[in-house]
Amino acid sequence: MKQTNFGNVVALAGGVGGAKLAYGLYQLVPPEKLTVIVNTGDDFEHLGLHISPDLDTIMYTLAGIANPGTGWGVKDESWNMMAALARYGQPTWFQLGDRDLATHLLRTKWLRENRPYNWVTRELSQRLGVRCLILPMTESLVRTMIMTEQGEMAFQEYFVQKQCQPVVKSIRFAGAEQAQPSREVASALRNADVIIFCPSNPLLSLDPILALPNMRRILAASRVPKVGVSPIVGGAALKGPAAKLMNELGLEVSPIGVARHLSDVLTGFVLDQVDQAHQEAVSALGLQTLVTGTIMLTDEDRVRLAREVLQFAGM
Repeated sequence: MKQTNFGNVVALAGGVGGAKLAYGLYQLVPPEKLTVIVNTGDDFEHLGLHISPDLDTIMYTLAGIANPGTGWGVKDESWNMMAALARYGQPTWFQLGDRDLATHLLRTKWLRENRPYNWVTRELSQRLGVRCLILPMTESLVRTMIMTEQGEMAFQEYFVQKQCQPVVKSIRFAGAEQAQPSREVASALRNADVIIFCPSNPLLSLDPILALPNMRRILAASRVPKVGVSPIVGGAALKGPAAKLMNELGLEVSPIGVARHLSDVLTGFVLDQVDQAHQEAVSALGLQTLVTGTIMLTDEDRVRLAREVLQFAGM
């Protein structure tokens, strides 16, 4: 049962961890009060299609159709197109399910018709029954590029094709300098009553959003609670390469490392019970802290954590 006394809640998210907390927020916050701003640095073109992995993960999760085993893609998926593609001898390293393919076809069609990215995202999500606002971080093209010991590669090549195996030397967000947060993104942040940084990879999901010109200034100017949730628990990432990347780039692989990385845009930080020993060090960064269970194995876990984060933020 959703409460009705919420102010405007804005969540910054990407990946499966971000989608899980966004789902919990979606169960509690009236949809007209919830906006999810999503990383699009992972976007790329594949087989002539515009693929937006983080947007789709958030959208499918909130629509209740995400694959429960992987957290991404569509449940009860079939793979006939990929099997046919393999028979043609074409690359199959990036898997596109038959149901999932419809999303990419429509997105690509509408973008080629010069529809705004916000409009395309809203149309797709609404047609799947999602009633809150999902916004791509920018209307412009931004691409996450990974410099590794094997040379620079696009994010999906590193993440999917290379399975995150190459050692990472640096990360850059090509096009970010020329991009801007869309008017809808800037408006959502300026009108927010609380801003939540979901437990997404800080380097791959949150940093592309923060790399947009004026984004940190907009966040710094906001006087509302800004709460981050650690994606690192017990020295490891719950999913994905966050811990590996942090280690290779010289960041402490702990909630302290995440909190320090985001401390200029946060007022509060949530860490897991197993990391309670780090609470004092996080507090020393000038952040309010909440220690609770942050591992979300079930839908009930997602809702419970979302409720606790909102209460911690004063809502």
